Amino acid sequence: MTGPVTPPTPGTAPTPAEDPADDRATSAAPGTATTRPGRASSGARRVHRPAGQGARSSVLPGTLFLLALVGAPLIVVVAYSFMSRGMFGVGVAGPFSVDSYVRLLFDTQLDGSKTFDPRYIGVFWQSIWLAALTTACCAVLAFPMAVWMATRSPRTRALLVFAVTIPFWTNTLVRTYAWVLILNDNGPVSDLLGTPIGLLYTPFATAVGLVYVSLPFMILPVYSSAEKFDFRLAEAAYDLGARRLTVLRRVVYPAVRPGLVAGVVLVFIPSLGAFLQPQLLGGGKSLMIGNLIEQQFGASRNWPLGSAVAVALLVLTLLTLMGFALAGRRGDQKVSLL
Repeated sequence: MTGPVTPPTPGTAPTPAEDPADDRATSAAPGTATTRPGRASSGARRVHRPAGQGARSSVLPGTLFLLALVGAPLIVVVAYSFMSRGMFGVGVAGPFSVDSYVRLLFDTQLDGSKTFDPRYIGVFWQSIWLAALTTACCAVLAFPMAVWMATRSPRTRALLVFAVTIPFWTNTLVRTYAWVLILNDNGPVSDLLGTPIGLLYTPFATAVGLVYVSLPFMILPVYSSAEKFDFRLAEAAYDLGARRLTVLRRVVYPAVRPGLVAGVVLVFIPSLGAFLQPQLLGGGKSLMIGNLIEQQFGASRNWPLGSAVAVALLVLTLLTLMGFALAGRRGDQKVSLL
């Protein structure tokens, strides 16, 4: 028990209570390290890093993984593109040459002369056109849907996002075969119209399959941006006399633009190199870059030409990414794919 506390003398400041921790802190000389009882002090100093920064060695496993599974195959493909066909059309052989890239633009005649060959350029153009059409259709369908989802209650939003992700539960091959059954001459579309109209094995069927597979990748980024938007700003614009189209163009669109750009990237690039939808739904009538690569490595056994087409697709993809990055920088918007 403690004795009675003596009140402070008038005119003097009260003396604060002493803390044993303060005595331990002041007993240590400046510049010296204190050690806990029972633990020996070590001569090595612990390196303190800022929050969120780990050791550089922590990225070593991921770097090795990327180099082994991404970098090494890419180097092999680039090297194959500068080589010639092997004997009897199997594999590749030396010496190094650029004949595969020349063949993308020119065809060699029997007399050795070269003439311009637009076939491969046509395949690239058709791939770009179908990818752009798919992206435009997904944007038109996803924008109002994502904005509408963002205006629902939190519980309803969670259910709608869950519904959008349901197609990911099934393999893309199975979903594409489902469209083969829907669009063929004996499918429900022909039964509904009363006559076969030949939708399957057309560019239209390819576009339908690409839109169906790519639509969730457009909805989710746009919804992610729309969910953060304060819709009271739209109500204020209406109160100030703005029309619906003006509110959508001047208020809502700038807020969801980063998500829309991210969705365009996520849809356009995979559609550019699509293989399943042109193969199963197009039936060879919608030849795209992915199908051309498969033909060169498979039936044609021209690995150098197939590698050259793959490298051209890679360059086209990089140019597309650079274009979107430049567009986002000019618009002074930070584009994120997450």
